Amino acid sequence: MIGQLANLNWISIAIAFVAYFILGALWFTLLFKKQYLISLGKENEPEQKPAPIFIIGPAICSLFITITTAILMYVLKIDSYQSTIELALVVGIGYLVANTVNIAINPNIPKPIFYGLISGSYHLLGIFIVCLVLFAMK
Repeated sequence: MIGQLANLNWISIAIAFVAYFILGALWFTLLFKKQYLISLGKENEPEQKPAPIFIIGPAICSLFITITTAILMYVLKIDSYQSTIELALVVGIGYLVANTVNIAINPNIPKPIFYGLISGSYHLLGIFIVCLVLFAMK
């Protein structure tokens, strides 16, 4: 599978990554900021400037997710929008949402299901965008 790296459309990966990352920025700072803070139990804390790791870390993870998805699309020979949507659902629900909820179920997150709903739905929408961009530019 790693051999597919040479076959990937790196421009489509860059565009899909930027879209995924911007969606995250909007999701957690504009669209669902209050709900996200509630899910973390931080709704009453004063607003702080995020440390660089809270920006760079998600960017790197989003890039890895995007590249991995591009590899899967080539290896699985995704050749239609229907297959693209199916891949987005499998990866989105089977890995991203499930892992997000699993990570949330710990004593440090007071509302794990709410957190899973907010963050998981971001990842599900994000992977749909990634898959659609990658397929459209394949």
